[in-house]
Amino acid sequence: MPRMLDVSDEVRSEIGDDEADRLLGGAHAPDGYECTSCRTPGDSFQEPTSTVLFVGEETAVLAFAHARCIPSQVVPVSEEQLLGAVRSISQAQGDAPAEAPAAAAVPAQSAQAQPSASGAQPSAPGQAAILGITCGLVLHADTGHAALVVEPTGPVGRPGNTSGTDEFLDLLQDAGFQPVADLNKTPDQLPGWSVLVAMGKLHAILQPAAAGGSTGWWQAHQPLQVTDAWRIAAGQLSEVTMYAVPAGMVGRQPREDLLRQALERAVAKGQVVAASLPLAGT
Repeated sequence: MPRMLDVSDEVRSEIGDDEADRLLGGAHAPDGYECTSCRTPGDSFQEPTSTVLFVGEETAVLAFAHARCIPSQVVPVSEEQLLGAVRSISQAQGDAPAEAPAAAAVPAQSAQAQPSASGAQPSAPGQAAILGITCGLVLHADTGHAALVVEPTGPVGRPGNTSGTDEFLDLLQDAGFQPVADLNKTPDQLPGWSVLVAMGKLHAILQPAAAGGSTGWWQAHQPLQVTDAWRIAAGQLSEVTMYAVPAGMVGRQPREDLLRQALERAVAKGQVVAASLPLAGT
């Protein structure tokens, strides 16, 4: 019985025609796997299966996912994040060889309720500043959406701007983020941007690269654990809502109701931009 395996053109170009053909012929492809997206079992003989290639600076890891969860694609990650994921995968599989194809894990779906936050150094345009990232569920009408609230610790200016003027929201609007007038409305999806969740943790926000593909806009120094509820909401909708506010506008709220109240106050002041970002991929 042939495997129901999809190898996209971009994955094929990375691994080569010979390896792609071997995969499609059954070599290096597991009968059963843990989906890199929803973390539930999959069977490549029984259901359409995507090949997902995680690519670092020097290392690449091939993973598998339900085709209904994510398409076959190449996902760029930092070398440190990729090696960390490989170590976690190897430990989970009883110290199996890291180079063996495994179910790595990326875009997720799974859950809890309290917001969590972390700080990290953005690789976004403008001055270097520490970004605070808060994860929580935000209701759009009656539907809970997985959300990220991005707030720098200080002003963020354009390259060469030494005046201290905060241009953080202007920079993001230049990239396609839109001002928010109503928190109950889901913002439009922003092409080329995505959110990378691997091994149940938030790893990065990716933006389009000038040479094609994606590059890191924000990357966690240490991957941020997200709640099961957040991952389930993200997985069900296959996207995350990213809100951005200027420094000191929202703060790190300990509960989701307080997070929403702070966002509503920021919206009333015209100090929120947002976009819907798909889970990983380009």
